[in-house]
Amino acid sequence: MIRNWKLTLILLGVLGYLQYSLWFGKNNVYDYQENVHMLASLHEKNNKLKARNEQMFAEINDLQRGSEAIEERARSHLGMVKPNEYFYRIIIDSNSHQ
Repeated sequence: MIRNWKLTLILLGVLGYLQYSLWFGKNNVYDYQENVHMLASLHEKNNKLKARNEQMFAEINDLQRGSEAIEERARSHLGMVKPNEYFYRIIIDSNSHQ
């Protein structure tokens, strides 16, 4: 009878220790959930960066292969125009409200 009582007490002590470690110890459930959320956000950032890199590689390939991409870049970023061509820029006044 006393042996069963001691064994039960020991097993309850072990169970209590394991529960404490699970909820409050190092690498507990809360830390795990934080790491899962952090991992998800890092995957999202990584996917955005991969998409940006793919877009940049596509632009690089276009610039290396054809003159149309170079011409478009010169027009949009540098404001260049061809001979006998007119460039119009429309500026909307942000202060006037209609």
